[in-house]
Amino acid sequence: MKEKEAVKAQFGKNASHYVKSKSHAKGQDLAMVVDLVREAGVTGNLLDIATGGGHVANALAPYFSNVTAYDLTESMLKEAEKYITSNGHANVSYVQGDAESISFAEESFEVVTCRIAAHHFPHVDRFVGEVFRVLKTGGLFILIDNNAPENDVYDHFYNKIEKMRDRSHFRAYKKSEWISLLENSGFNIKRMYTFEKKFHYDTWCTMMDLPIQEKSELTTYMVAAQKDLKDYFSIEIAGGEVIAFQGESMLLSAFKK
Repeated sequence: MKEKEAVKAQFGKNASHYVKSKSHAKGQDLAMVVDLVREAGVTGNLLDIATGGGHVANALAPYFSNVTAYDLTESMLKEAEKYITSNGHANVSYVQGDAESISFAEESFEVVTCRIAAHHFPHVDRFVGEVFRVLKTGGLFILIDNNAPENDVYDHFYNKIEKMRDRSHFRAYKKSEWISLLENSGFNIKRMYTFEKKFHYDTWCTMMDLPIQEKSELTTYMVAAQKDLKDYFSIEIAGGEVIAFQGESMLLSAFKK
């Protein structure tokens, strides 16, 4: 599938950026994942889907007997392994695989996590179905992702600039879409949190090694946006250049019924 080849290409060449990324390595949402796991009192087996730089797997390794860091991109897994191993965790295995066709048996894990990745998945319904399948009954699913505004115009703008920056971006969904999908798939949602997320424009573009011409086109598009869009996303512009803008991410915790 062309979308998944785009993911491999983009993340393969930029894998080290994600290990070092401050927004991925730290953040209120990562600390909250640890708190939710500790509160639930779960141990046993953890599956971290689209592990990226391995930050969730690393943070949760002390609380589980076995952790599986799972990712579509082999070079990303290698970077995650270097990072996690350097932190002294020896209970983590690294498996290459597709989030929409997970290579594990039914009810294999007490907890499944997926952080800042689902906007790359072409078929999130398949992804959610697979999470449900591999979770044990009563198991915990923690999903974190950038989300689109409920307003359709703002939704379109946000997804367009993400796609212009990163060809492997498929779609950031609205909070309402995620809630509906999870509940209709058999999950019982317990918590939802949202986080303001400031993107520093140059860093955001550098993460994906965006070519100069494409960055220029993206800048032009954002600078020309209508005032209500600039206000909603707090787009900061100076001297015709975009300095920063603000988005939102969401955390959902849910249990398999």
